[in-house]
Amino acid sequence: MAEAITRAHFGNSIYTASAGIRAGNPDPFVEVVMDELNIDIHNRQPKTLEDLNEGFFDLVVTLSPTAHHVALEMAGVDATEIEYWPSADPTVVQGSRERMLDAYRDVRDRLLERILSRLGDTIDKGWKGPG
Repeated sequence: MAEAITRAHFGNSIYTASAGIRAGNPDPFVEVVMDELNIDIHNRQPKTLEDLNEGFFDLVVTLSPTAHHVALEMAGVDATEIEYWPSADPTVVQGSRERMLDAYRDVRDRLLERILSRLGDTIDKGWKGPG
């Protein structure tokens, strides 16, 4: 969700890539709640952190304690800034389909707010990304 939100709002002005700590299949609930914002993620394949062999990142944002620990280990002595944005895990919510979708919407909306706040300031200050 975070990568798609960032791309939708900032386009190519910020290089962004998203990964998890485990490989998995696309989550249909994520697709539904992103469709609600007219953000199409149907062709995206989830990646793991190890899949991101794309070099240096200025900022890594983690959403779970486990991911944060892994990111800190992978960053080593790089100058990468690592931020932890605690997020609920919507996959653990049970009940009706609508209750489950509400959990995903909550994560999506919190990410949207945080991304716009954090990265909007970066763009406003003239940062154009690496390179």
